[in-house]
Amino acid sequence: MRSVSVVGIGQTPVGEHWERPLKDLAGDAALAAIGDAGVDRIDGVFVGNMLSPTLNRQMHLGALVADWIGLRGVEAVKIESACGSGGSAVRAAWLAVVSGEMDIALVVGVEKMTDTPGHDTTAALATAADADEEADMGVSFVALNALLMRRYMHEHGWRHEDFAPFSINAHANAVANPWARLREAVTAADYARARMISDPINLLDASPIGDGAAALVLAADGTKGVPGTPRVTASAVATDSIAVHSRHDPLWLAAAEASAAAAYAQAGVGPGDIDVFELHDAFSIMAALSLEACGFCERGRGPRLGLDGAIAVGGSIPIATRGGLKARGHPVGATGVYQIVEVVQQLRGEAGATQVQGARIGMAQNIGGSGATVVTHIVQAA
Repeated sequence: MRSVSVVGIGQTPVGEHWERPLKDLAGDAALAAIGDAGVDRIDGVFVGNMLSPTLNRQMHLGALVADWIGLRGVEAVKIESACGSGGSAVRAAWLAVVSGEMDIALVVGVEKMTDTPGHDTTAALATAADADEEADMGVSFVALNALLMRRYMHEHGWRHEDFAPFSINAHANAVANPWARLREAVTAADYARARMISDPINLLDASPIGDGAAALVLAADGTKGVPGTPRVTASAVATDSIAVHSRHDPLWLAAAEASAAAAYAQAGVGPGDIDVFELHDAFSIMAALSLEACGFCERGRGPRLGLDGAIAVGGSIPIATRGGLKARGHPVGATGVYQIVEVVQQLRGEAGATQVQGARIGMAQNIGGSGATVVTHIVQAA
């Protein structure tokens, strides 16, 4: 297999872009990434998106985006894996390049979520759950995560306030990220008095939806005129049951464990080698579960990493260094691409006030549903 590098990145701010169509957001991010890469051709376009058929009445995004940015005629497809769509699109592009089928591939993650009423958006997101046994019973993703969090607290003896550092850290980092949606710092007091959404999850436990797009250009090392760093040294995906109640252990992200283990083996590294981890903190409970499943702490000890400051930029395993889903925002189909853009910023030394000093190896993990699809990528500086 060939070595593959991220040679260009682009993104739009996450927000409420009511005046801009889906293809416009995708186009801005895509053209920014192509310009950053300095390439004069693209062999294929891979678009990550979840909700365009339901919220935007638009399918066929591959051809739409390719045409919009002047690449009519180029192979182009849309990839959907619920909230893991962005990571899955990156993996599809990586496979195309690493196999030799393409030399240069463009990945675009895009989502428009704020044009529709909140109850319609919530219902659309629920389609990533089991339609017969979860969604039809009226269980939203907030409710599913609340059930997980309540059981986790019961089994491991944590209090709700012990999860506050995940939100505080994400918001502190988002202040320095011009592309983040929520660029306001929060305190433990803010967390304690935040409005309850689905007990025990409050407003500061949950990531905000948003409109946004992020893009990457992947190229085979040795492609003429293309730099060979940073390299994508691992790409792995694993799955679990969509329905949480069907899992052997609801409080263990088995797909995250398997996906991370495969990625570590591909890259020849372990948890102790990771300098920055962009995890899927859609809810604070998912941050704790991800850290455990990926080997950064023992089972049931995820909140301790927050309380001890290990997740901060200067800590042993910095997470959400540009705000994460919690404060950068979570335009679901684009999130997995934003994560890798942010890892690349760290490895290039372009993360500004939240730069992790000496960062050489970064990991991004994108989760679809409540752990049914998990895509892990490891990116390393030369």
